[in-house]
Amino acid sequence: MEEFRHCYSRLCRESGAEPQETVLQKLQELPRGRLDLATQSLTVDTCRALGKLLQKEALLTELILSDCMLSEEGATLLLQGLCANTIVRFLDLKGNNLQAAGTEALGLLLRQNKSIQSLTLEWNNLGTWEDAFAAFSRALAGNGTLRQLDLRNNQISHKGAEELALALTCNASLQQLDLRWNNIGLLGGRALVNSLPRNRALWRLELAGNNIPGDVLRAVEQAMDRNRERQTTSRENQARAHVLSKEVQHLQEEKSRQFLDLMETIDKQRKEMARSSRASAACVEQLQEALNERHSVINALKAKLQMAEAARALSEQKAQSLGELLAAAEQEQQSLAQKQAKEHRLEQQEAAERESKLLRDLSAANEKNLLLRNQVDELERKVRSRQEQLFLARQELSSKTAELKMRASQAEERLELEKKRSRQSLEDLEQLRAKEVEHMTRHLEESERTMQERVQRLEASRLSLEEELSRVKAAALSERGQAEEELIKAKNQVRLEEQRLAQLEEKLRLLAQARDEAQSACLQQRQAVADAQARASQLGLQVEGLRRRLEELQQELSNTDQEKVAEVSRVRVELQEQNGRLQAELAAQEALREKVAALERRLKVTASDHREALLDRESENASLREKLRLKEAEIARIREEEVQRASFLQNAVLAYVQGSPLRAMSPPK
Repeated sequence: MEEFRHCYSRLCRESGAEPQETVLQKLQELPRGRLDLATQSLTVDTCRALGKLLQKEALLTELILSDCMLSEEGATLLLQGLCANTIVRFLDLKGNNLQAAGTEALGLLLRQNKSIQSLTLEWNNLGTWEDAFAAFSRALAGNGTLRQLDLRNNQISHKGAEELALALTCNASLQQLDLRWNNIGLLGGRALVNSLPRNRALWRLELAGNNIPGDVLRAVEQAMDRNRERQTTSRENQARAHVLSKEVQHLQEEKSRQFLDLMETIDKQRKEMARSSRASAACVEQLQEALNERHSVINALKAKLQMAEAARALSEQKAQSLGELLAAAEQEQQSLAQKQAKEHRLEQQEAAERESKLLRDLSAANEKNLLLRNQVDELERKVRSRQEQLFLARQELSSKTAELKMRASQAEERLELEKKRSRQSLEDLEQLRAKEVEHMTRHLEESERTMQERVQRLEASRLSLEEELSRVKAAALSERGQAEEELIKAKNQVRLEEQRLAQLEEKLRLLAQARDEAQSACLQQRQAVADAQARASQLGLQVEGLRRRLEELQQELSNTDQEKVAEVSRVRVELQEQNGRLQAELAAQEALREKVAALERRLKVTASDHREALLDRESENASLREKLRLKEAEIARIREEEVQRASFLQNAVLAYVQGSPLRAMSPPK
């Protein structure tokens, strides 16, 4: 307030006048935000300085100028300064005897000022100036901030009351009006009563001391009671609307959190898919390397087989040469018949032992095959148990989604009930809440735009996910096709190896038959060999060496056969392991596909929920706009009817006044 005091002194000196000491003392003693100059006789210069200060002062909220005996010029200067003020809320001009110019300045203040909420004009005789008071009433009709107006003891006649009644039909902000101790009379009271049904904001109207009949006062009280009830219901509806807006905001926050969680899960799934794709690529590379190794091993086996066949061909050639030698030494081998028979028996025993060994090896291989088949069966059972676990997980997911849908439906039902209640209460408050409805429509449009943007982003993310899924599916299918082709090739190679082994066994059988035939031929030629015993001793040594060579070759053939069987069994085991790994990878890919399908379903559900919410909001907006249009049409129709009634009533009152005998006795204006 010290700065306000210095500014007041400076402005007074600039205008060539001395500041009033009483005003300076009051300014020094006043609290912050309140200027009380009651019972101070303010000069025109003081009013001019205060008017200039009030145009810029941003600290005063209450201005009390009661019983200051303001002149017309001083009051006009003060009120002109207040026209540009946006801080003052309370203005007291009680007992200043304002006249026509002051009344017109008050009308200008009500038109231009948008901050004053309480105005006290008691003991000012504003009603004696009918034209100026009519201008004041018209300004009051267009004011939207004033809440309380005190017009006690202002000599307001029934014409002034009619002007106030017209102002009340248009004003939607005034809540308290005090008209006690004026000259309103019966006509003014009826005009005020007729204007009250179109004013729903005024809930306190004081009319004592105005010569108004009791029925009119009771009608005024009933109208005020109705407006009070409307005010209470409007406050309740505002509180409910606030609660509903909070709930809607909470739901939107929950949806945003769910959307963020969904995006996080999608990112995690993307990372898992990328990780699984890298792992599958590494597995495919390992499989390719293993297959390359198997190819190299098979090539080595092929080379060994070729070498064995070459050695066998050499042995056959040697056997033919031996047959020729035996044919040439038939006469020499007769002496060695007994020895050869004994050796033949020994060889048969050895062959039987070898056959028993081969049978034991075959039984062991069969047992290994049975064990491997049992392991495969156990793996299949494990796969079935995993599939059952996946089915149970899917059922749990479906139950959770059903619970979420039930909760959403319950929330929507609660929202519907609250909407019905708010609609029933909003039917009586459409005029007062027009601004709020516009604000809500703007907010809803903004939310619709944001939701549409979110839906677009979701659609874009869904399209990108679908593209990634298609790429992953194509890569998985290609990898699977390659693995299946490699398996088919490996199986074909195994079949070829088995066919070759069968051919080798057939050849060995033929060799054994040829050997038996040769031995029988030797037995038949024993008699011819008796003549060549001398040479047979020498040839016997050679035959022994050749026999040892044959045994070594046969041993090498058996070893190569065993190695081939072991290699084939090992290759089969490795192929079965590869098949198991491939099946595990296929199961993992199927699980990933199921996860992706679940994510796609969740995306579709969220998108459909967003679309349904948008459609509900659009339908609500359309219904609200339609109701607003209907209410505006009804308000326009009611206004036209009230204007017609007012004109009819005014014509009737004028006709009654002009025809009454009191008109001749009334003094001229």
